[in-house]
Amino acid sequence: MTKKKLILASQSPRRLELLKQITSEFKVVPSLVEEKLDYGLRPEENARLLARAKAENIAKNYPECWVIGADTLVTLHQEILGKPEDAADAQRMLRRLSGKEHRVATGICVVSQKKTLDKAITSKVRFKSLTDEEITNYVQTGEPIDKAGSYAIQGIGSFMIQEFSGSKTNIIGLPIDELKVLLEKTGYL
Repeated sequence: MTKKKLILASQSPRRLELLKQITSEFKVVPSLVEEKLDYGLRPEENARLLARAKAENIAKNYPECWVIGADTLVTLHQEILGKPEDAADAQRMLRRLSGKEHRVATGICVVSQKKTLDKAITSKVRFKSLTDEEITNYVQTGEPIDKAGSYAIQGIGSFMIQEFSGSKTNIIGLPIDELKVLLEKTGYL
């Protein structure tokens, strides 16, 4: 029996690298679903629903495949901090996160012909207190520009992290252990 193909509905290089920890046999087909938030829902629910929308968007064109969707949201006191619009917005977000604990929620979804399974995973991150110079220098690296919350725990931004709890791969954007469980439940693994 030929194993069905796996598709990652994301063009995130971070998710691509993380998925390689499970399998090297997958195709990338980015979802073009607009990331609209429902502010009446908790951030975890928004992340889960966005991941599901992305996976279902691609799955309709690839019914013979398993499709993985994911979406990561950074929240500070239930306010969602998305990707920054520009360098000034990134600096504003990092000043708000400085010295505080925030949450990172990633929704993941696996869609196959017979099953759709999704879940939201939450981790906590505490930033050290940052100086204006540290924030400016970090933003000038360009790293924060396409990241929720304006930072990357796995990159240059790691210097800002005082501590975290929960899944580090969740904070990066694809909680590997939880994804393995969903893939096992759908029959891929």
